[in-house]
Amino acid sequence: MSGPSRDKQAGLLLDEPLIFERNRPGQMGVDVAEVEADGLLPAELERAELEGMPEVSEPEVVRHFLRLSQWNLSAATTFYPLGSCTMKYNPIANEAAARMPGFAGLHPMTPDGLAQGALELMAELQDMLAEISGMDAVSLQPAAGAQGELAGMKMIRAYHEDRGDPRRRVLIPASAHGTNPASAALCGYEVAQLDGNAQGVVEPDAVRRAMSSEVAALMITNPNTLGIFEREIAQVAEIVHQQGGLVYLDGANLNALMGVAKPGHIGADVLHFNLHKTFSTPHGGGGPGAGPVGVRQVLADYLPNPRIVRRDDAWAWSSDAPKSIGRVRSFFGNFGMFVRAYAFIKALGGDGLTRATQMAVLNANYVRARLQDTYHLAVPGLCMHECVLTDRNLEGTGIKTLDVAKRLLDYGFYAPTIYFPLVVSGALMIEPTESESLETLDEFIAAMEAIAVEAAEDPDAIHAAPVRTPVGRLDEAKAARKPVLRWRADDSAGG
Repeated sequence: MSGPSRDKQAGLLLDEPLIFERNRPGQMGVDVAEVEADGLLPAELERAELEGMPEVSEPEVVRHFLRLSQWNLSAATTFYPLGSCTMKYNPIANEAAARMPGFAGLHPMTPDGLAQGALELMAELQDMLAEISGMDAVSLQPAAGAQGELAGMKMIRAYHEDRGDPRRRVLIPASAHGTNPASAALCGYEVAQLDGNAQGVVEPDAVRRAMSSEVAALMITNPNTLGIFEREIAQVAEIVHQQGGLVYLDGANLNALMGVAKPGHIGADVLHFNLHKTFSTPHGGGGPGAGPVGVRQVLADYLPNPRIVRRDDAWAWSSDAPKSIGRVRSFFGNFGMFVRAYAFIKALGGDGLTRATQMAVLNANYVRARLQDTYHLAVPGLCMHECVLTDRNLEGTGIKTLDVAKRLLDYGFYAPTIYFPLVVSGALMIEPTESESLETLDEFIAAMEAIAVEAAEDPDAIHAAPVRTPVGRLDEAKAARKPVLRWRADDSAGG
């Protein structure tokens, strides 16, 4: 069998209980009484005893949290091929820049005159994002991609209302991200679905049939969620514009365009940027996120307030924009993410961004070419930054997409996105990004091939997977609704 041997030891897997179970009265990391006696801690700052809190020594605390961290998979520990969300490596140099005391310690209420460096960085980042996307203006304020998307749709609504033509419908392809119809609905729009053709792309004729004076916008992702470039996007945008609509481009897949194509030059009026996807800021764990929104000039008046302006040879915040949709987030966005994205763009430069896009597309097509005979390819031919396989070739073995995903964990790989896009049955959506080496991709491909062999020869092994993780196969619906927070090594695999 190619790939990792399923009999090979995975290493030391430590059984880690809850921190409360490590409680032993009298243990502590710091002798508070002694610190008080030395005058290092004023008595009034000492917190009263909290009933039920664990008493644990410093080594036990450190080991507890380090052991828990070793149960995690991330882009820093393994290949993390989520196709629904670009997961690239976060360079250490960018982290170092964000931790510079002048940036990390900057209070959001700092007066403009004392925050000139931060304001200049944000102004430059806005300009760089505008240049990369072909937009005319950018706001960094939204706290996540979905909020940037919502802000974009609020600007579209404000634009139409300002013209006395509020409209009521938004066109969205069937393969769209789930946040697209949600953002449209939150802005009071009805959603009309556009079906793609056999290749998964939106055809101009379909848009022409759906367009009317009631359509406020088309929301579209390019490349789409099948990893295919919408080649007719310019014609599609023209059809929408001819009837007074606007084009919202979901920037989730910008990692396949940066340095190569500019959405603003092919018809987009507004898009959001996922800094955590495209520009390598940390991702996951609930934040902090950053979802800047960029617009063409037709929507610039409606960007969120406040805005960074140049006044008396200095940078300042201004809310002098009466048509603005207003503030969409407290303060001015997640500044630490801006520093990281700024460092990433500066380090790569224009040629580097182009090269990153080329490598992301090359890596995805390498995976596609190597696995398309083993797993069914959803859309034949070249893909962009991600490829979509299915479990169709495993029919008759009893093995489904979920089983493949669970078995990959035993081979040391986080599973790709599964069962999305919804228009593909049994989808396995793989996005390698530019971060991964040929050696890593070969190891992943070998694991996928080995699982296909197991599906034919030993399907029971896959049905039992994962077996080399702290917790085995779960009833996922029950685990979400009734989580069991305590686990011991002698518990059943499915407990």
